[in-house]
Amino acid sequence: MTIQNNISNVKALIEQAAEECHRSSQDITLLAVSKTKPCEAILDAIEAGQRQFGENYVQEGVEKIQFFAGKADLVWHFIGPLQSNKSRLVAEYFDWFHTLDRAKIAQRLNDQRPSDKAPLNVLIQINISDETSKSGIQLAQLDELAEQVSQMPNLILRGLMTIPAPEINYELQCKAFRQMEQAYKHLQMHYSSVDTLSMGMTDDMAAAIHCGSTLVRIGTAIFGARDYNTSL
Repeated sequence: MTIQNNISNVKALIEQAAEECHRSSQDITLLAVSKTKPCEAILDAIEAGQRQFGENYVQEGVEKIQFFAGKADLVWHFIGPLQSNKSRLVAEYFDWFHTLDRAKIAQRLNDQRPSDKAPLNVLIQINISDETSKSGIQLAQLDELAEQVSQMPNLILRGLMTIPAPEINYELQCKAFRQMEQAYKHLQMHYSSVDTLSMGMTDDMAAAIHCGSTLVRIGTAIFGARDYNTSL
């Protein structure tokens, strides 16, 4: 199977899941998670019509953004955990930041965002399964962090992101996602800029869409298994 075929298959699955819950697939963004994948694979995806890509590692992501600098219509999302000393690169190069979990990082990104760029789109990460190994805030902390972000002129609060604990049971997948859906609707009542709920990956995409996801992060189903030894 080629990457082009894989993208077509994923889009068909998105359309099917959306139809089953009476949503339009046009309201769901496909984010191709390209971490550890070579630029050749990303180019194949671009040629198949894909324009939005997600990276987990700052330096790798920056190198890819620079490589594809001539393609102005690409949108780059940083979707991994971020250390404070790497924040400047995210602020300077990326269009979206999915994993905001503390005001310190928000302030650094705001201060480091170049003045000639549009505000950085940010999503607050929620640790919905309360896993100690995962980043993200508790739902009880959401209002405070959202208010802080809303005061920063170089950031724009677009919504929420989560990575729930792995679960193969569809109903249990939905249980976590429904909590996120309620939090998302709550946030929308307070901030007109909020329009994105980033949740759902290859193995739980259908449940996420059923529970209101507007952006699914798909890597394996597009690019195949990750190869951490592959060079750019």
